[in-house]
Amino acid sequence: MRKLIITLFLILYPSISTAHMAHYNKYNKLEMEIFRNGKLIGYNYYFFNRKGDETLVTNQIKFTVKLLGAIIFQVESYGEEKYLKDQLISYNSKTLQNNKEKFVNLLFNNDTKKLDIKGSSFSGEASIDNVVGSWWNHKILQSDSQISPISGSIKKQVVTYIGKKKINLYGKIYYVDHFTLKSKDMTIPKDKRLNFNIWYDQENSTILKVSYSRMGDWEYRLKKIE
Repeated sequence: MRKLIITLFLILYPSISTAHMAHYNKYNKLEMEIFRNGKLIGYNYYFFNRKGDETLVTNQIKFTVKLLGAIIFQVESYGEEKYLKDQLISYNSKTLQNNKEKFVNLLFNNDTKKLDIKGSSFSGEASIDNVVGSWWNHKILQSDSQISPISGSIKKQVVTYIGKKKINLYGKIYYVDHFTLKSKDMTIPKDKRLNFNIWYDQENSTILKVSYSRMGDWEYRLKKIE
């Protein structure tokens, strides 16, 4: 039954199943705004730089949550994903989360054909089938697991197609595919589980919106494409 579901998914959504870096050749920058309980609190920007067969994707994220004027949660992060054609060959990030430093240093090992990871919460090998958990990359919707862009931990996931939806984003109507992305292991504490709703635009190969609930209702919204 599982094989039948996967086969139908690949037939219905070939643009996802054949995802590769060429889908992003026309993009130089993606700007996402971050909202909590309907209030703008920060941003998540992605920059694309290309040199021959190499693509460097730079990720900048910053947001601040305040309560009665006092900062209760704050994140500032910078990351770089490097690809050779479609293969992830390195990823490095530094994050300051409530004054606590976190990091990821990842390299593709040509000998083992695996990803070597040194992170603030995980160090070891990982399959090249993993995807870095970033919202620019629609490959996250076809992967069985993702690597935390902040700490390097590996999280098994289950992606479910919900159906076609119409959404209004910054005054424009989009007809998109709605997915959920959840942790495979439901014994993980709730505050560490993956539990996202994702709206994907096939026409532009972009994730337009992501929502989740954790200490409030959060949304990442794609505001601008360059």
